[in-house]
Amino acid sequence: MGRLFGTDGIRGEANREPLTPETALRVGKALVKVLKPRVSGKVSVALGRDTRLSGPMLESALAAGICSQGGDVRLAGVVPTPAVAFLAREDRFSAGVMISASHNPYGDNGIKIFSGEGFKLSDDEEDEIADAVLDETSSESGPIDDGVGWIESQGESLARYEQFCCRAWPLAAGLEGMRLVLDCGNGATWQAAPAVFRRLGARIEVLHAAPDGININDDCGSQHTASLRQRVVETSADAGLAFDGDGDRLIAVDEKGNELTGDHEMAICARFYRDRGMLRNNLVVTTVMSNFGFGAALKDMGVDQEVTAVGDRYVLERMRERGAVIGGEASGHVIFLDRHTTGDGIVSAVQLLAAMRHYEQPLSALSAIMRSYPQRLVNVEVTSQPPLEEISAIQAAVAEAEEELGEQGRVLIRYSGTQPLCRVMVEASTPEVTERITAALVEVVRDVLG
Repeated sequence: MGRLFGTDGIRGEANREPLTPETALRVGKALVKVLKPRVSGKVSVALGRDTRLSGPMLESALAAGICSQGGDVRLAGVVPTPAVAFLAREDRFSAGVMISASHNPYGDNGIKIFSGEGFKLSDDEEDEIADAVLDETSSESGPIDDGVGWIESQGESLARYEQFCCRAWPLAAGLEGMRLVLDCGNGATWQAAPAVFRRLGARIEVLHAAPDGININDDCGSQHTASLRQRVVETSADAGLAFDGDGDRLIAVDEKGNELTGDHEMAICARFYRDRGMLRNNLVVTTVMSNFGFGAALKDMGVDQEVTAVGDRYVLERMRERGAVIGGEASGHVIFLDRHTTGDGIVSAVQLLAAMRHYEQPLSALSAIMRSYPQRLVNVEVTSQPPLEEISAIQAAVAEAEEELGEQGRVLIRYSGTQPLCRVMVEASTPEVTERITAALVEVVRDVLG
């Protein structure tokens, strides 16, 4: 099976290992086995899912596994991933589990696990659960009679999460008079996002909010913003907000139809927090995937930056270590630790719109705080993932590219933690140089690993 957990939980093609009902059952059993020594009383788990066709199948298997070992389950239903983290913390569950493959196509699915404090698990904690899944003793008989766990549905979970998001609004005045277009990606935010922004006073139009099990992320959402960009311009909206399938990412669109990255969002909000005296320790935490221009923008603001490996868990760990309140990834996965314990697309949008209201400037003007270096990212399908540092052909190609770029760009090659892909990223001073170097590196990676 290989390593069970990737950079964002367990993920793969639904009904194929490791996302079969059988493995989901074992994950549920293993989770209770690991948690039992750490909690007083019964283990309890908040369980949510996105809109994928395979969600109820895996939800049933996970819940059965938890109950078979004496744990109780509350089914939150279709909710964004950050709603599960909120419920786990707010209601003092032993853990929260979300069934979702985020921005992946509908045929994929995944399992994300949160602690009772609402934080994603560390590598060591995930490995402990993985060991229990693979341990043959995990198939031993569980309790009987009143020792078996209970499953209940909680119909108020979504409404409570929506209220939580509204409480993240930091200003006295709301969004009255602001026109927004929302793209819910036919995913987990299809109900929550419209409700939140209506309550905050905005006039909204909603796209892609009719999930049917197979249309999640289908040419919509945070990865595919063409229809959102077009609609923002057509309706003269102030901004567009695109969410991914499970609602933990935000990609914004300005009033001119330009797409902003997570780097732009963090730069704008770092300035907003700094000017309001809210930027604890004057620090923002990002990953190696952030654009050169983002670091330059922070430097111009006099804000410090720390860089981690790719993965919001690593960002969060560093944020907690250093006392930072803003951190995230260029992909739009942004964490406001003074508002939530995890990345939350709706909460991120709330902070971004608050910055617009505070400065009384359009999003295009605010985003000018950062100038992006030309960047090219190509995902190369690979048949295996041997350590990149041990592949001489790739290392030689990278060294040649870095010598040419000098201090005017960078190269980053890494494996995806959730898919059989090798990501090749290049930033350079001009689009022409960026494209040429990227093409050369992609050719080498394909020859060696494709």
